[in-house]
Amino acid sequence: MSTSSDAIIAEGLQKRYGEKRALDGFDLAVPQGMVYGLLGPNGAGKTTAVRILATLVRLDGGRAEVAGFDVAREPRRVRRHIGFTGQFTAVDEILTGRQNLRMFGRLFHLGPARAAVRADELLEQFDLTEAADKGTKEYSGGMRRRLDLAASMILAPKVLFLDEPTTGLDPRGRNEVWTAVRSLVSGGTTVLLTTQYLDEADQLAGRVAVIDHGRVIADDTPAALKRRVGGDQLEVVLEEAVDLPVAVQTVARVAAGEPEVDEEHRRVTAAVEQRVTALTDVARRLQDEGIGVEDIGLRRPTLDEVFLRLTGHKAEPDTARDEAGTEQRTEVPA
Repeated sequence: MSTSSDAIIAEGLQKRYGEKRALDGFDLAVPQGMVYGLLGPNGAGKTTAVRILATLVRLDGGRAEVAGFDVAREPRRVRRHIGFTGQFTAVDEILTGRQNLRMFGRLFHLGPARAAVRADELLEQFDLTEAADKGTKEYSGGMRRRLDLAASMILAPKVLFLDEPTTGLDPRGRNEVWTAVRSLVSGGTTVLLTTQYLDEADQLAGRVAVIDHGRVIADDTPAALKRRVGGDQLEVVLEEAVDLPVAVQTVARVAAGEPEVDEEHRRVTAAVEQRVTALTDVARRLQDEGIGVEDIGLRRPTLDEVFLRLTGHKAEPDTARDEAGTEQRTEVPA
């Protein structure tokens, strides 16, 4: 249920592209001052929802408010209070980092002096001061993303939309972006983050909504969501398939449910609650039994496992092309 303290409210959003329903009764309420994750596979409707909330696409039904303003009736007022960072960086590689931010400042109607001051503030905030006068073509992927985030913060918006901001980045780049996002939220910005990565939502989001076929099918904290799909998994890979029965019995002692067996790959997997205790206990027992172990470890559910458990089906890769194709046609309300 939405409240007056919610930075983003969506109720029953509808959007169609021809015969495809991109959104089909989408509901969301995002409290102020937090990172809220929107999780789902390509084609589920994440990008469509964000673009409607950012006033880049007209809704076909329902209602939405951002920063207290109606996105359909007051799009210009909404835009004064938001920032948006899409899936691809929008920095100019010919310019330096400092020149990029000054340019964006002028585009946001800041005077030359104020644009220069704001650029310096953002370069420091996003830890880019040392690289400020280098051409952005020399930047790493993570640095470009941080510069892109800085550009979206020129006017210090109340709400920032991040649409899959770390897609294609290496682990270091992803960590750099995560650090920057945490800094923004500590300063009071509300962030709606779309992602395909459960670990990213886990790292950043105080709450997560899972979207499938244009509607929210689960809405909870990351910890609660992981518990719903089985939590931590203990995985044991044996050297010899003949040892599987003993390994299954050993894992079952610490498992929160029935162990799963993959005979072809000599693998036993089970959900566990006391992750470290379970791992050490199973490793010790297998060693005592003289069973050869090729690999043993803990892992968290993948997006496919989360999605399968919540929806009863796997993510459909073909839908990625559908949403990508429709999203090329950006509509901006007058």
